[in-house]
Amino acid sequence: MSEAVRIVEKKRIPSGAIMLQGLPDVGLVGLIATSYIISELNLDEIAYVDSDLLPPIVVLHKGLPHAPLRIYGNKDLIAAISEIAVPVKALHRIMRKLVDWAESKNVTMILSMGGLPVQNRQDIKEPKVFGAGSSEASLKLLREKGLEILNEGFIVGPQALTMRYCVERKLTAVALLAQSFFNYPDPEASAVAIKKFAQITDKKVDVSDLLEKGEEIRLRARDIMRRTQSELNQMKKSQEYDLPLYV
Repeated sequence: MSEAVRIVEKKRIPSGAIMLQGLPDVGLVGLIATSYIISELNLDEIAYVDSDLLPPIVVLHKGLPHAPLRIYGNKDLIAAISEIAVPVKALHRIMRKLVDWAESKNVTMILSMGGLPVQNRQDIKEPKVFGAGSSEASLKLLREKGLEILNEGFIVGPQALTMRYCVERKLTAVALLAQSFFNYPDPEASAVAIKKFAQITDKKVDVSDLLEKGEEIRLRARDIMRRTQSELNQMKKSQEYDLPLYV
């Protein structure tokens, strides 16, 4: 069986755009946030990911089939989302392919959003968002935009691989990590991540509708959260609760 990963382009791909990544992860923060941004900014589907490493699934929208891992865009923003939990065995190759493809399109920055699990999330009214960067220059950008830097800790999953591969290629990458529930969809955490995304990119995204539909989103996202939970356990995602030993 072929295990190649390919990106099938459906429309002209802009050069020099910012790339946003939101794959299923802790609290589905990145997926919910990125999906909402795609809708609010009216981004068009421009490409999709095809691989035998992914389950044999299509997603129906308005009766028409779509690949579960798709890429949307306009003239200055590209956004990748997946409506399925990406299997751990496929994650390295898919994230490497996405970074390779982004480099070929002269992407100026890869910005990923995700959750940072905290054990007392239910006691936090407004989650904090922490930033991580692939270089000192990207950390400087985050500080200038008012982001608090995650100075010590672990990042596990899609954001970790994106960061690693961007460092290898000297590409600018930043991760926005919002405090979130570990295994419950967290639209409120997604909303604060979107606000930070807007600060960094200077794009206007009103999150009021997302907050109003929070309970509806939680109910609709239960199944994908359950499937994602199994993959998170294999990734050792709970290690993000830990602190690294640095002497």
